Amino acid sequence: MLKVAARIAGLLFVLWLPQLGLPQPALAEESTLQVGSGSGDVSTLDPHRASATGDMTLIGWIYSGLVRFKPGSADPRDIEPDLAESWEASADGRTWTFHLRKGVKFQGDWGELTADDVVYSLNRAADSKRSTFSSDFAAIESVAKLDDYTVRVALKYPDVNFLGRVSSYHGGNIISRKAAEKLGDDFGHHPVGTGPFAFVEQVTQQYVKLAANPDYFRGKPKIDTIIVHNIPSDSARELAFASGELDLMEAKREQRWVDSARKRRGFNVDIFRPGEYRELHINQTVPPLDDVRVRQAIAAAINVDDLVRFVGRDVGFKGCSVVPPGYLGEDCSVGSYSFDLAKAKALLAEAGHPDGFTVKAIVSNISAQQPFMEVIQAELAKVGIKLDMQVVDHPTYQSQIRRDLSGLVFYGAARFPIADTYLSEFFHSRAIVGTPTAASNFSHCKVADAEIEGARVAADAAAQLAMWKEAQRKIMADVCAVPLFELRQVWVHSDRLNYGYELKGAMNLAPPITEASTVKPR
Repeated sequence: MLKVAARIAGLLFVLWLPQLGLPQPALAEESTLQVGSGSGDVSTLDPHRASATGDMTLIGWIYSGLVRFKPGSADPRDIEPDLAESWEASADGRTWTFHLRKGVKFQGDWGELTADDVVYSLNRAADSKRSTFSSDFAAIESVAKLDDYTVRVALKYPDVNFLGRVSSYHGGNIISRKAAEKLGDDFGHHPVGTGPFAFVEQVTQQYVKLAANPDYFRGKPKIDTIIVHNIPSDSARELAFASGELDLMEAKREQRWVDSARKRRGFNVDIFRPGEYRELHINQTVPPLDDVRVRQAIAAAINVDDLVRFVGRDVGFKGCSVVPPGYLGEDCSVGSYSFDLAKAKALLAEAGHPDGFTVKAIVSNISAQQPFMEVIQAELAKVGIKLDMQVVDHPTYQSQIRRDLSGLVFYGAARFPIADTYLSEFFHSRAIVGTPTAASNFSHCKVADAEIEGARVAADAAAQLAMWKEAQRKIMADVCAVPLFELRQVWVHSDRLNYGYELKGAMNLAPPITEASTVKPR
């Protein structure tokens, strides 16, 4: 029976290949990197808007920042010059001056990068009407051009994370002012940056094509073309890789799959940080979730250890706080939630729900989410909470959870590894979904605003850590979210692909493809 099923799956895959949009083999003198993404589509390639994992993969190859993480690293200690060849900060940490590289050209015919583009990009990144990451730039008081190659940024207060904010990640990416102003809302579909690869075309729900940027300031890439295929089916992506159609693919983040793949010839498995920290956000505007006792019951009903075992030792790591493991400011001493079914049932009875209740959850069908929500669904059922899971494709999930349509939101994200980035984006009232300054506060949490803001202007590191600790204590006490686990990135590359560096981390959640990367012809 299994052999028959395997033959049928293979036949279906062969029949489906044309629909994947896989192009014909490139000319002999060209090198083409074929990539399999787990996303169903690309939402936007505007770096000040793109927050979905599939979007960020491409963003990392198209754009540059004033500074960047060294290829293969997600360690803040490895930040190095990018578009700025040097910089200095004032003694009080409130004034930063960046000296730009000269002669850097934008992709296409958009001219040379100057201070005007940097000023425009940073102001745009800080504008809530044009940027998803505006809260990350709340410390900026002004951005000024001193001359064509010098930019001065004045801060309202010292920001320990400032270099991370202007790195080639999220809102720190620099765009062409001329292109953005001319293209308007269409810029996300015709992006213009200064990175190693330039946008060529996008076919909705099929692929995005990039070409080597011949004017890249570090030198023209050795790979001529990158084609990123949208293949949300894990099995179809794996079959495409196994058959040699793909050179690089987003893989299944499960230990069983990793162990199996490591035994297969040509499957070079890469596991790297930062992991996307998974938390279950509880929407306090949805009754009866507005009762803290109900939220406490949910926290007590979830056995996080079961979820971690399901993920596996190499891929998943248990969290202890609403701030991800390893981030500066994470504090596990504030107390965590314990698995206790009896306590959960008692809390529900006390809150007036002895027989439980039903709550809706919008759930993505991707393998990094749906299986875990099915485990959570089974655990909540043991205390009478019926989880009405409405499974949708990932783009629909991203849209609906931001429209406040889900009582429980299972969400994972990786951010610059400092407490402020996570606390600001997920637990500050300014970031509540559905508001003009919305980011990813799905729980409508607002109990720690004072501490989050206070930490940004703290007089010293000790005071800052103390405020972050208190913020975490308040958020945990209010049960805004249940910390679950860090899910690290898992990709697989073929023997044909050489990254050109050692891969330990990547802030854009995909292996960087740089001017030094190479791919052998088929």
